[in-house]
Amino acid sequence: MPETFQIGDRVEIYLDEKFGEKQGWHAGTIFKIDPYSEHRSFYWVRFDEETQSVLGMSQLSIFNLRNIRAAHETV
Repeated sequence: MPETFQIGDRVEIYLDEKFGEKQGWHAGTIFKIDPYSEHRSFYWVRFDEETQSVLGMSQLSIFNLRNIRAAHETV
């Protein structure tokens, strides 16, 4: 069963090879969820400041749940 996410969840999103050297997992927080259909939604992620400086963008919407996972917090 796919993981479900809520507004405020800390997540990591995957950017594929289309993003060149920016490919990989990047941390942020879900701030908005736009329903697309009964079973799918767009998850809007606001990136952490460090990620924003690396990617050159502050937010991105994710549709494919394969490209989003719960963040692994380090203490």
